[in-house]
Amino acid sequence: MIKFDTNLITAMTEWRRHIHTFPECGFEVDQTADFIAEKLTSWGIEVVSGIGQVGLVGILKNGDGKASVGLRADMDALQIKEQNTFDHCSRHHGKMHACGHDGHSAMLLGAASYLAQHRSFNGTVYFIFQPDEEHGCGAQAMINDGLFERFDIDAVYGLHNLPGLPAGHFLIRPGSLMASESSFQIRIQGIGGHAAMPHTGVDPIVVGSQVILGLQTIVSRSLNAIRDTAVVSATEFITNGTVNVIPSEVVIKGDCRCFTEDTLAKIEKRMEQIVAGICQAAGASYEFEFINTFYPTINSEYETGLAVAAATQALGAEQVNANCEPFTISEDFSSMLRVKPGAYGLLGNGVESKGGCALHNPKYDFNDDILKYGAGYWVTLVGNVLE
Repeated sequence: MIKFDTNLITAMTEWRRHIHTFPECGFEVDQTADFIAEKLTSWGIEVVSGIGQVGLVGILKNGDGKASVGLRADMDALQIKEQNTFDHCSRHHGKMHACGHDGHSAMLLGAASYLAQHRSFNGTVYFIFQPDEEHGCGAQAMINDGLFERFDIDAVYGLHNLPGLPAGHFLIRPGSLMASESSFQIRIQGIGGHAAMPHTGVDPIVVGSQVILGLQTIVSRSLNAIRDTAVVSATEFITNGTVNVIPSEVVIKGDCRCFTEDTLAKIEKRMEQIVAGICQAAGASYEFEFINTFYPTINSEYETGLAVAAATQALGAEQVNANCEPFTISEDFSSMLRVKPGAYGLLGNGVESKGGCALHNPKYDFNDDILKYGAGYWVTLVGNVLE
């Protein structure tokens, strides 16, 4: 178990609160990226900036080892007006770190500082700081900008805090840890008219209602009940009609979640088949759009074993669940895991009043007590992977 001196723990807390005070969203995280780059450079870590617009990579080499490892933290905040009143609350109106990315960045900075000083590994560590996780675009932007071509990264690891789980506890599993997130939009065009004479047109409300009911059969009748866990939810039904006018058009929007890309493909295909069949039978036309924002987060088995070993050493065996239940939340680190082997874990942020407030809540705050746990996990993982 890594023992950090009090100066580093205090510094991590200061960095975390500084980032929390000045939240930035999406790809507009220039101030945060500059702050992180300045810290890394001050410890002698080479920094490459502007990857995927504003992402950055810190490079730390030691010894003659050829192996490498990538450690990723996200930097972006959310468009939420903070309701906390402590000294480090947001000074950027309408923006706040309500998901703990400030803590994720501070933990990785703490690990970078420690590793730069102690050099307790043989090989190369890549510290990856990513923008725009919340919209699901940042990881892919860095990948498209050559993240894995420009840097010889063998495997990549990520970490997220989890409110409601006791501080310092760790959850992970091989295979699908978190679900995909996909949205859909179905535009159905009928023939509108007077509400008193529905027989003269094609009512898209009736057609749309049948479509919504049909979509509910995808999970229950088109997917394997044991293997293909999924959720399909219609969440909006919009028309251009009024009290005595049958509309000419309806728009149905919704959200899908599942745990494998094979299941995702089945859902998309079956969804359009249902829409096409119902519309054809009714004499309506349609437009169908299926947008995948987050892929399923799928941990590779070998790297998950390395993560479990590091968490066990850093946190204690009694605090590690190596085969947790999967979560229907989503994470764009999944895009990196489609390219490289790796593993993503969840670190307990605390319960009740100490770290238990839900993510994406205006009252949320990252629990500074777990900074040492996250940094300790990173340092231990590097030491194990790059022996």
